[in-house]
Amino acid sequence: MALYLPTFTIAAASILNHSIQHKSKTSLQLHFSKPISRNHLSVPHSSTETQKYVYPDPIPEFAVSETKKFRVELLKKLSKEKEILGDELDDVVSVCAEIFNEFLHKEYGGPGTLLVEPFTDMMVALKERKLSGAASAARASLLWAQNYVDQDWETWNSNHLS
Repeated sequence: MALYLPTFTIAAASILNHSIQHKSKTSLQLHFSKPISRNHLSVPHSSTETQKYVYPDPIPEFAVSETKKFRVELLKKLSKEKEILGDELDDVVSVCAEIFNEFLHKEYGGPGTLLVEPFTDMMVALKERKLSGAASAARASLLWAQNYVDQDWETWNSNHLS
């Protein structure tokens, strides 16, 4: 059985509290304070496998409820920017709510699953439809979701699944 000894610089050895003796100008030998064992620790493969956390499936009833709340809150927030959005306010909110609803139905499975993609999709969709305020609507949507969706999901589950 071959024994592998790592090569360290003098600085690394001093950090590791090991002494180094010079054999020649070009080679250094590292001396450990404890002998290196030729035995190695064998760990069963199954205990080293990482377990994947499986997020729960989206809850359609939660998605419907949360989308309604999102629509109301986004309309309230964006109505303060009436001078930017003008007559397009309802259209902007509808596009954002539609994308948000689709995300909640297909991908959101609780805390840790809120993604940024639906909000970038909102901005792209609003720009493609040449609706005003795409960036501010997407930003307001994202900020609202970050502040409320995970918390609302926890509340929903504690009230409906217990």
